[in-house]
Formats: sequence, structure tokens, C-alpha cells
Amino acid sequence: MSASAVFVLDLKGKPLICRNYKGDINMAEIDHFMPLLVQREEEGNLSPLLTHGKVHFLWIKHSNLYLVALTNKNANASLVYSFLYKVVEVFTEYFKELEEESIRDNFVIVYELLDEVMDFGFPQTTESKILQEYITQQGNKLETAKSRVPTTVTNAVSWRSEGIKYKKNEVFIDVIESVNLLVNTNGSVLLSEIVGTVKLKVFLSGMPELRLGLNDRVLFELTGRNKNKTVELEDVKFHQCVRLSRFENDRTISFIPPDGDFELMSYRLNTQVKPLIWIESVIEKFSHSRVEIMVKAKGQFKKQSVANNVEISVPVPSDADSPKFKTSVGSAKYVPEKNVVVWTIKSFPGGKEYLMRAHFGLPSVETEEMEGKPPIGVKFEIPYFTVSGIQVRYMKIIEKSGYQALPWVRYITQSGDYQLRTN
Repeated sequence: MSASAVFVLDLKGKPLICRNYKGDINMAEIDHFMPLLVQREEEGNLSPLLTHGKVHFLWIKHSNLYLVALTNKNANASLVYSFLYKVVEVFTEYFKELEEESIRDNFVIVYELLDEVMDFGFPQTTESKILQEYITQQGNKLETAKSRVPTTVTNAVSWRSEGIKYKKNEVFIDVIESVNLLVNTNGSVLLSEIVGTVKLKVFLSGMPELRLGLNDRVLFELTGRNKNKTVELEDVKFHQCVRLSRFENDRTISFIPPDGDFELMSYRLNTQVKPLIWIESVIEKFSHSRVEIMVKAKGQFKKQSVANNVEISVPVPSDADSPKFKTSVGSAKYVPEKNVVVWTIKSFPGGKEYLMRAHFGLPSVETEEMEGKPPIGVKFEIPYFTVSGIQVRYMKIIEKSGYQALPWVRYITQSGDYQLRTN
């Protein structure tokens, strides 16, 4: 069983719009949600599932909205949460930004969408490209021929329409890896993980069958091949188009893709990552007079690779003033509202080392409050490179008309939550 009703609330807990799917719950029950949430927050034991009497509230927060599903049965919670996040995705596709204002400006479409994405508490069509074929943002003229629902909705393949034609058949594959890293003050790595996604942009005619081959360790073990340059993927999550039974049987990623952009899969690797950009910092504070900062950044990746748009954020005391900077490369600027110095380097080749010095004045009167020591944050993007060593070995495209299609692959590594603690 799934949800009985879905509500969209503002930050004060006032319902903006709701849809009662099963009629087995009193809609006034939502009035208990906000007081419960506030109470749990004050007690410090907030959970994504709140209960009042026999009614369960399963909720998520997105910008200035709460999306709440109500149920009085033992519902499949993970299904309900997946559905709520999918609803956020669909609304975002329609309105670009999902917030209170976009709900207020589009009541009719929101209600139509809530009508289509769920039926009697069970998720239905949640693919925004298909929904956009018959729930449009323009005013509809009443034409009986037009009011037909596309057959895709009732097809086995509910995410791709039939009869798609392209002059040039191409598939663009983006393998994007984000590095999450936390380094202690003494230089030891406390946390490191890679979160990867494989995104596709599909311009293919007809109903093609695609097969993606990766250097997946489990697959290589199954087939008895040398597993030297393989990757062990964890927490793999697929788009609904992937045939899970095939993947579980022989690790084949086989699917009929939606048209256009979509995320095929995401994965995680809990491996020890060597910090790609290493930061050494000396922050000296002379009370009542000045702060001296010296930051050394070193690229610890291959010499032939280049990190683009590197941003190093160095924390400074909140009462610092009159900044002076000296950098060996790039530019530094003081962002007082965030109490940081942002050192920007457009292009940072591997193996190179750069230096930045900053000097700030401090007021003669010291503040009463004790300040924390925020970490140094780093942002970057390294094209044509993956930390994990994941590779797209092949992409087979099979379509009954037998056309030739070109797959293009691009690899990008970027910073996720990348922090180095300071002394």
C-alpha cells in the first residue's frame, strides 16, 4: 500500500494544495503535522516519519516547501519517499524552480500533475517528458482529437514515445564523479568517498535497445577475466528503464532509453582517495593588531590533467578588515558576508604548487564571543579524468531498422564536499 493523500505545505505548515487519493483519512489531520514537527525539532529527535494517532506523516523539505504524504496503513515507506522526490523532480522540470511562488502561480497544472502521478495511492506516470505531452503549460483549445492520452502511458515502456526520428543518431555519455573529502589538522584523511553518476543525452530514432559495458569488478569475476583495472561499485541506483533482472543475473546494463537527457545510474565508492588538491595553511593571529594567512596549494593529480575553475575558501575572523593579498597565480578576494577569502585559479595543472598570502587588520577591542575554526573548502573540476578509474568499455545500440549510431563519452571529476581543517 502507498499514500492516502499528498499535501504541499508552506514553511508555516499551511496547506497550499493537496490531493486526497483514497478518502480513508480525515484531511484535517494535516493540522497536527506542524506542531509535531516543531515539538520533535525542539526535543532534538526529528525523524522523516511522524505519527499522530493512527495517521503517519512521511515528509520531505524542498526549498521553502514541505511535501507530506499521509497514510493510515503500513505503507512501503521507501516507495513513498521515492515518489515524493520524483514529484519534486517533475515539478522542477515544469516550473524550473520549485518553491511556494511557483506552486501559487501554477495551481491548475500542479493539480493536474498530482492527478496523473498517482492513482488510488499508487504511483503512476512519473516521467516528466511523457507528462509534458498531454499536460501542457499553454491554454488548451478544446479539440476532441487532442484530448487523447498518449499510448506511451499504458505501454510497457512508459518513459519513451514511439515514432521518434532523428537525422543523426547519437548518444552522449557523461561520467561525472564528485570527491567528498575531510582532512584533519594533522593531515590525516578522516573521510573520503567518490559519488558517481552516469548521465546520458540520447538522440536516437525508433525504439533502440542499449547495452552499456563498464569495467565492473563483479562482471569480470563472473566471466573469469583479469580484474586488474576494474572498479567495485557500491550503492548502485538505476533509472527505471534499466532491466534489473538482467543486471542481477549477469551484470548487463540493458535498457530502452528515454529521449533526451536523463541520469542512467549513480554509484558510490568507499575508497581511500588521495587528495587531488592538497592545501597547507598557516594562519597566524596577532591579537588586537593583525592576521597573517599563508596558503600553499598543490595539484596531486597527473601532470597531463588540468583542474579548471579552482576556488579555495579560507576562513578569516569575522572582525577582520583592510585586506591585502599577494598570489603567485590567480586572484584573491575577501567575501565579508561569509568571512572567507576566496582564491580563484582558472587553470591548475597537475604537479604544480601555488602560494597565496593575505594580511588583515584586527580591531583593538576584542569580541567577547569565541569563534570556531571553520575548515578550508575547495571547489574544482578536472575534465577527461576519473578518480575511481571507471571506464565505459562499450555502448551497443540495437534498433530493428539497423542504423549506425555514434556514442560519445566524456569523463569529469569535480569536488563534492571537499574540506581541510585548519590549526
